[in-house]
Amino acid sequence: MTPIKTWLGYPYPLGATWLGNGVNFALFSEHATSVDLCLFDSMEASEENVRIPVTEHTDQVWHIFLPEVRPGQIYGYRVSGPYEPEIGMRFNSSKLLLDPYAKAIAGRVEWGDEMFGYVVGGEKEDLTRDFRDDAWGMPKAVVIDNAFNWDGDRKLGRPLAESIIYEVHVKGFTKLCPGIPPELRGTFAALGITSAIDYFKHMGVTAVELLPVHAHVDDKALVDRGLTNYWGYNTIGFFAPEATYSSSGDRGEQVNEFKGMVRNLHAAGIEVILDVVYNHTAEGSHLGPTLAFRGIDNIASYRLRTENPRFYLDFTGTGNTFNLLHPRTLQLVMDSLRYWVLEMHVDGFRFDLATTLARDANGVNKLHAFFEIIHQDPVLSQVKLIAEPWDVGEGGYQVGNFPVLWAEWNGKYRDAMRSFWKGDEGKIGEVAYRLTGSPDLYQHTGKRPYASINFITAHDGFTLTDLVSYNEKHNEANGEKNHDGDNNNHSWNHGVEGPSDDPKISALRERQRRNFLTTLFISQGVPMLVGGDEFGRTQSGNNNAYCQDNQISWLNWEKRDEKQNALFEFTRRLIHLRHQHPVFRRPKFFQGRRIRGSEIKDVMWFNPGGNEMTEEDWSLPSARCLGMMLSGDTIDVLNFQGEPIRDDTFLFLINAHYETISFLLPGQEHIEWQLLIDTALESGFLADPKTFASGDELPVMDRGACLLKLSAGAQAEARQESFRKRHFDFPHGAPQPSPEKKNSRDQ
Repeated sequence: MTPIKTWLGYPYPLGATWLGNGVNFALFSEHATSVDLCLFDSMEASEENVRIPVTEHTDQVWHIFLPEVRPGQIYGYRVSGPYEPEIGMRFNSSKLLLDPYAKAIAGRVEWGDEMFGYVVGGEKEDLTRDFRDDAWGMPKAVVIDNAFNWDGDRKLGRPLAESIIYEVHVKGFTKLCPGIPPELRGTFAALGITSAIDYFKHMGVTAVELLPVHAHVDDKALVDRGLTNYWGYNTIGFFAPEATYSSSGDRGEQVNEFKGMVRNLHAAGIEVILDVVYNHTAEGSHLGPTLAFRGIDNIASYRLRTENPRFYLDFTGTGNTFNLLHPRTLQLVMDSLRYWVLEMHVDGFRFDLATTLARDANGVNKLHAFFEIIHQDPVLSQVKLIAEPWDVGEGGYQVGNFPVLWAEWNGKYRDAMRSFWKGDEGKIGEVAYRLTGSPDLYQHTGKRPYASINFITAHDGFTLTDLVSYNEKHNEANGEKNHDGDNNNHSWNHGVEGPSDDPKISALRERQRRNFLTTLFISQGVPMLVGGDEFGRTQSGNNNAYCQDNQISWLNWEKRDEKQNALFEFTRRLIHLRHQHPVFRRPKFFQGRRIRGSEIKDVMWFNPGGNEMTEEDWSLPSARCLGMMLSGDTIDVLNFQGEPIRDDTFLFLINAHYETISFLLPGQEHIEWQLLIDTALESGFLADPKTFASGDELPVMDRGACLLKLSAGAQAEARQESFRKRHFDFPHGAPQPSPEKKNSRDQ
């Protein structure tokens, strides 16, 4: 074989970088004694055809430049050093390792005992090194060319306050979709195709939040049971798009396919948010495989126990915790985030188990370097940052405690709304906080209502239909004897576990779904809807379908009945109602003060008697009814001309009692209310809205909700005049903002 030409190369950037005249390879390892770069002719090769010693070593980075290598080259590393697990060293040059900075990864792990750095089943557990080669069963990194025609794509910059997030799995959304060619289903290309985009636009969502798209590993335990890690929360490549979501190939084609999806979604005005998993990797506990980080530098990559570094600190429930206390590991996370923004054009991130990222030796630290770096970064500080604000460690539940710039999945919103509509006592006060953007959690830190990402359901847990159909989880298909998944679901089956032919139970469940959806889209904050909940999909009671790559998880598009279609139309109209009325998405918290020149407050609370709630009303444990009036007199935001935006005034009535309750409609004489939504109706929205006068009684059905709009009176007339002026002045739509005023809506 002709010797391959080598140059010294550069220590930056890390990873494999095509420079036009060759490829630079750079790998960080603080404790390695030597590094070999391995080149492969094909994925079928059982061993590398070229092994090149990387002799240059600058600032703990091993680097080399190969002028004859081109994009498409398959490669890996072998890293030498001590194999001494007792002191945290797990080097094993018999094991081929993935580049942590690989931009594309080809192939899957073919499980065998060789994938582990120790002798599996040996007397000394992980203490005895395994010398067998594993290249035959390892995925490989691929050199890519970053060039791509973005066709003028740019950051959409939609304010978070105006967002409606749709959480979706790339494969699950498209796998069974009849409007997508079979060869594209389950891929990035499918999610960016016209039919999928038209669905998002028709529904009215502004952003898709994709379950993990980073390259991941299917755990051996799952593969042995005939399952996969379907959700993908088992990352092995923080820069590489998951190759199984590519219709065009895995030798770098997955990168351009992802970019094409983003470009198409952006052209339709839809943002892309990635669910990212930087809290742990796919290598698991001390008994896990050696695939990348463990064999490159275990001490730098993972949090190890101080008293016994053979073992890992585990705040994630997966066996390991990524070591963001090490500057190079923290750099990897930041480089990865910037890469997905700058090169892949994504609009934001949802951080899985984000509390783990803020842990130092003393616990959770709001001043952690992870936060400090993001806050000062000119790129990352300008994208959407959403935390899942908990982990499994001590003090891990941190809802309301993340710093400014961060929004949070509001688990307290989810639990309060579920408990309230289930009929639990003593929830009225908390429900009021959650309806108004959770000021008790966010206002004291200087945040705005859009810090609260409101959700009733998420990928993790029951679907909306299962939430109202099951008291208990039913995860038997996962093969873990139903021990997995959360037992605390705040769910209610309404009398029968699972599907029911009883018309009364079915009607009540359907009404409850409408109650949840109405509450979600009327609440201040940012609503997040899970893919399929808009038409009532079910997972048959499985609340932890992380390993179900099948009909349990895939959205079924062809078997939707009339009731499912009606629920979709109801959801769609709710979303468009929210878009039409800024009073439901105020950028600032309510003050509870009277509006100048009026007896009306910006938000008012009423009991069924039409009177403002008293302290006694709030403290009644049995209270399950509440009226909330949202004044449209001022939205605390200016339009592009610097004028205050005004909207209609709405009255939201909710009744979680088991009996119908009549509400006395508030207001002085000559006030009229128009009933828009009554969840007691199958359609939810009234075909011909009914009008009621102040002082009239409006019966709200047991476990039901109504939304009314102020339609007559001085306040309503002012709204209508303001509406006419806006549309008269700008008959072709609002003008574009001038640069100095483009952020005025957030002032």
